[in-house]
Amino acid sequence: MLELVKAGGWPMIPLLLLAVLALAIVVERFWSLRRKEVLPPGLGEEVRKWAAGGQLDPAHIESLRRTSPLGALLAAALDVRNKPRELVRERIEDSGRFLVHRLEKFLNTLGTIASAGPLLGLFGTVVGMIQMFLGILDHGVGDVNQLAGGIGKALVCTATGMVVAIPALFFHRYFRGRIQGYVIEMEQEATALLDALDARAAGAARARAVAAARSETATEA
Repeated sequence: MLELVKAGGWPMIPLLLLAVLALAIVVERFWSLRRKEVLPPGLGEEVRKWAAGGQLDPAHIESLRRTSPLGALLAAALDVRNKPRELVRERIEDSGRFLVHRLEKFLNTLGTIASAGPLLGLFGTVVGMIQMFLGILDHGVGDVNQLAGGIGKALVCTATGMVVAIPALFFHRYFRGRIQGYVIEMEQEATALLDALDARAAGAARARAVAAARSETATEA
C-alpha cells in the first residue's frame, strides 16, 4: 500500500486528505442522522396530546424545540398556533427549509469530494506521464518493461481518485435520500398537529357557543 502511495507521487497527498475528510463526514452524518435523533419515536403523538389538553405553555414549547429537528418544527407551529392555518403552514415551511439546511450539513462538501476525486486522480496521472516522457526525452526509451511500469505507476492516481470518489458519491446520494424521507415524515407530523389544533379550536368554539346559548336561556327565564 505504501509503495502505491509513493508511486503516485505528491498528487496522492490531496487525494489521501480528501479520503480522510470524506470518511470523517460519513461517520459524522451517520451519527447525526440517526432516526431517534431526528424523529424521536412517539414525539408527534405526545405533542398532539399537549395540544388537545391545552398544555402549551412557553416552557413546554421551548423544551420541545431543543429535543430534535422534529421538535423544532412542531415548536415553530405552536409558536403561531393562534394564527390562521395558512400562516401556521407558512411558518412550518420556513422552519422546514432551515431544518433541511441543518440536516444537509457537510453534504455539499461530500458531493464536491465525489466530483473532485477523479479530476485530482487524472491530474496526478498526467503529471506522472509528463515526468515519464521527459525522462524518455533525456535518456531514451530504454527497457520496455520499465516503461510499462512507469505508465502503471502514473495510473495509480487515477485509480485512487476513483476509490475516493465512488464511495463519496454513494454516501452523498444515500444521505440525501434519508433526509428526504425524514422531511416527508416531519411534514406528516406537522399536518397531524395542525389538525389537532384545529379540532381543539373547533371544540372550544362549540363550548363557547353552548355557554352563550345557556346564558341567553337563563337570562330569558
